[in-house]
This record gives sequence, structure tokens and C-alpha cells, in this order.
Amino acid sequence: MTLSLSDLLARRKPGYALEGAFYRDADIFQQDMDAIFYKSWLFAIPAAELTKPGAYSRVKIGAYDVILVKGADGEIRGFHNSCRHRGSILCKSRGGQVAKLVCAYHQWTYELDGSLLWAREMGPDFDPSQHSLRPVHLRNLAGLIYICLADEAPDFEPFASLGHPYLDVHDLSSAKVAHQSSIIEKANWKLVWENNRECYHCAGSHPALCNSFSLDPEIAGVNPDGSISPKLQAHFDRCEAAGAPAQFALGGAGQFRFARMPLQERAVSYTMDGKVASHRPLGRVGLPDAGSLLVFHYPSTWNHFLPDISLTFRVTPISTQETEVTTTWLVHKDAVEGVDYDLKRLTEVWLHTNDEDREIVEANQQGINSPAYIPGPYSPVEESGVTQFVDWYAQTMQDYIAPNTMAAE
Repeated sequence: MTLSLSDLLARRKPGYALEGAFYRDADIFQQDMDAIFYKSWLFAIPAAELTKPGAYSRVKIGAYDVILVKGADGEIRGFHNSCRHRGSILCKSRGGQVAKLVCAYHQWTYELDGSLLWAREMGPDFDPSQHSLRPVHLRNLAGLIYICLADEAPDFEPFASLGHPYLDVHDLSSAKVAHQSSIIEKANWKLVWENNRECYHCAGSHPALCNSFSLDPEIAGVNPDGSISPKLQAHFDRCEAAGAPAQFALGGAGQFRFARMPLQERAVSYTMDGKVASHRPLGRVGLPDAGSLLVFHYPSTWNHFLPDISLTFRVTPISTQETEVTTTWLVHKDAVEGVDYDLKRLTEVWLHTNDEDREIVEANQQGINSPAYIPGPYSPVEESGVTQFVDWYAQTMQDYIAPNTMAAE
């Protein structure tokens, strides 16, 4: 007998991994999309990706196809990538540069603000103003572009007001994209997140990352009792005295968190030797050794913001057992490759780490696909971050199905 999502959530054992159906059942995957990815604010791109008017980026999320385009006024807007004539997609590439948005099928032509500029032979009663591109909710938070696919978007302000002071000192308006990488991990999106939310595996799996990223469990998660060690508190105090907000800040019923965490002793950036990745700082963080501002916002992004560079990561489910992870390396817009930074040195730690994580979650998925899989307990010391993510997921799905459950009763 196949259990429903409601039944599986009801018998979930706190502190334990989820049952296999959560990672391999196509119906549950579709409910994840409907309840979370089609309703939540999602990180899309760093604003620095769109450098001048007419620059666009295409983002696909499940059944939705979205284009983000920079207008003549410098504003970034989001539209559904579907012509208002007969629905053909407007932009076929992942990104590019256009003067106008033109449908190749019948040449309906749209301004960069989405308004219909020209449509041939539509008759005297045709009103172009009624056929603008359908907009997507979009917010620019300190240089990070978020979108929401729902007809009515949830309130973005709690996240924005909490996060802006942390992000503002990194001055992403002065950033440029140095490199971007996308990989497909053959695993459910939740396994990608669970792997991210702990460093229990790091010492044995990430030799390059461990040159700089701390193995202290408190850095990846939280202490089981919610306390902060004196050593970490001293780091927070030192950063904040220098004007860089650092303290743990959790919001959205656990959906998002900000915290500026120290790196390994003597490390200042994610490089093989722990030294700076770019000699031209990005932002106004007064301490070279301030560590990394770690930001997550479920379900779509985790990030690392350092004094010299910033990295964004976007998580996009493709299917029940496929997830795309897109990583973007940001440096100061005036930083010169080969002078201020070396591209290989800048990217090698996280290119290695991403590929190692891909192997980890794919092996995890393969094991869960076995009928013999039985969920095991999380480590309360090393995997508190995983517990926090899974609890958030379970509560979000419970809230989603509750109205339907009550209606059925």
C-alpha cells in the first residue's frame, strides 16, 4: 500500500531521516513543487549577472519558464517566457543580449518593460495594452534577485529587513560575475539541502574546502541547546565592532538565516592556501579575517559572502531525482583577471567541493532507492542543521496539506 503524504508526515520520527518515499515518489515531488517552489520567494540570479539594458537570463523552475531582463531604466524585471499571442517562448538561450523581446513565431515585439510594442495585422479593435507580458513578482535585495511564481506572493519584507544590514556591507552593486558553473546532481533536492546543512562529512570528503572552512559543528549548524560558544561570540563581537553584522539571525519560521562565521585559523578566503582569492576587496567589511557571511533561504539558495569575494548557490529541482546547482563567483567590478585574481585559484575550491558533493548525494540517493532503506538517526552534535531543515520542510508540507485534509473531513 502506498501511503499518502499526510500519513508519512504523521508517522515521521523527529530526529530521524525521512522515509524513502520523500526522495523517490513522483507524487510527493510534485507536491513539493506545488507547496514550496511555486509559492515561495526563490533566489534567481545576482543582479550583477545583467550588466546593461537588454541583458537577460532565463530561469526554469518546474513547469515555469521565466526571463529576467534589465530595462532601459536600469531596473530588472521578470516575465513569464511566453508570448501573449499563442504562447511561444520568447528567449531560447539561457542568457543573452537583446534590443527588444521578439517572438520568433509571428514577430510580436515587446519593450524591455514587457509592454507590447508591435503586433502585425491584428485588426482595428486590438488593444496592445491588454497583451503585455505576464509579470513575475521580483525583488532586488542588496544585489540578489528573488522571484515568486505565485499569483499572490508571501511577504518579502521579514527576510529583506533582517538581511539587508548583513548584505549591505558586501556592496554587491559593485560586483561582476567572474565565473558561473551549473551541475546536475542525480538526487532529490532535499538530499542536496541535507548535505549542505552539515559538515559531518567534510573531513572525509572535502580536502580542498577544509583548508579554509571550519570543521567546528557550531559553524555548520547550531549547538543542540541553542547556545553560542564564547569563542564564536568573540568573533561576532569583533566583526560587529568593525561594522559587519555577524550574530545568528533566524527568521521565517526557520526558512532563512544569517550568520558571519570564522574560517580556519589564518584563513581569509576559500582558496587552497587560505589566502585572499582577489586582491581587490568586494564590499566594506573592515576585517580581512571576518570569515564568511553564511546565508540560507529555503528552498532555493545558500551563499557565502567574504571580504574579498562572494559566492551564490541556486538549487533548482528538475525531477524527482535530479537537481541543478548553479554557483556564481562574484568579484569587484574593477578587479582584473590575471592581475587582481587568478580564475583557477578563485574557483578551484568550490569546483572541487561541488563535484564531491554531487558524488555524495548521488550515492545517498542510490542507497535510499533500495527497498531495504530504513531512516537512521541524525547526530545531535554534527547534524543539527539537517534536523532544522527537515523540520522546516515537514512543517511547510503539513501546513500545505492541512486545508485539504480539513476539507475532506
